[in-house]
Amino acid sequence: MSVNPAAATLAVSDDPRRYEHLSIIRLEDPEAIARAAKARRRHPGVRAHRQNFIVAADHPARGALAVGSDPVAMADRRQLLDRLQIALANPDVDGVLASPDIMDDLLLLGALEGKLLFGSMNRGGLAGLVNEFDDRFTGHTAAALEALGADGGKMLTRICLGDPDTVATLEATARAIDSLAERKLIAMVEPFLSVRENGKVRNDLSTNAVIKSVAIAEGLGATSAYTWMKLPVVAEMERVMASTTMPTVLLGGDPEGSQDDVFSSWQAALALPGVQGLTVGRTLLYPQDGDVAGAVATAASLLHHTESSGTESSHTRSTRTASGRTESTRTEEVSE
Repeated sequence: MSVNPAAATLAVSDDPRRYEHLSIIRLEDPEAIARAAKARRRHPGVRAHRQNFIVAADHPARGALAVGSDPVAMADRRQLLDRLQIALANPDVDGVLASPDIMDDLLLLGALEGKLLFGSMNRGGLAGLVNEFDDRFTGHTAAALEALGADGGKMLTRICLGDPDTVATLEATARAIDSLAERKLIAMVEPFLSVRENGKVRNDLSTNAVIKSVAIAEGLGATSAYTWMKLPVVAEMERVMASTTMPTVLLGGDPEGSQDDVFSSWQAALALPGVQGLTVGRTLLYPQDGDVAGAVATAASLLHHTESSGTESSHTRSTRTASGRTESTRTEEVSE
């Protein structure tokens, strides 16, 4: 059983029974989740010169429920699902990044047809936990993501030079990258240099700190073939993007300042080489003016969907032979 409301009828609702059928399915037919995943039409795949727009909704699994001044903004699962369905109904939204519980709800709702799926892998570093840097892999596994027909997994990688738990997190992240790569799944790594101040973890968003976090994160794992970066938009993003050749998506974080200022900063960063799109949650799902559809539409309008005449196509790439001669090699078209 699945429900996929028409986009025109989607709205934040106050009917307390609107998702009661999800509880009934989970009670009586839990295998419906696997069937929905198997029957789902997949996204045609990522391409160069076409930036992707992914909505993030994995914050609650880490106990991070706050948005702005509201400490429990994301606590109401029904409202969160309403907002996610509004966002996913926009055809310019390519996919979702979610923890297993939210991913399963969206599968049952039929909201993930033709979408990219990224599962959240490590949610053990609970917000405010005494050992928050021991960010254990308590969510999706690479095997589970493969079974779901997902496109990849995301891992939060906070690096605290003064906390011994950082080493275990880096090692676990490297193993997860390898496990995803074995299945040809994307490893979306979200690195930060972080510190603990007055009992609270703070991410260092200075340009040099972000660059250093990228340098550490992109070296994790036995191969970087399937590794992407998920990075904050900070000052001097040109320098940040010069520090990596990994495809990079921009994160939104807990919004500060006006929505116009946030969108302006994204627009500038999206124009940089190597930026593959947005992976944003709270800023769009809980916008300051309450208009989820409007915020999503504005963000979508910032993306670049162009073909560059001076570069290779998605079907043909040039390879350099040992003699230095350039050959054109045909690659198999993706069909999903």
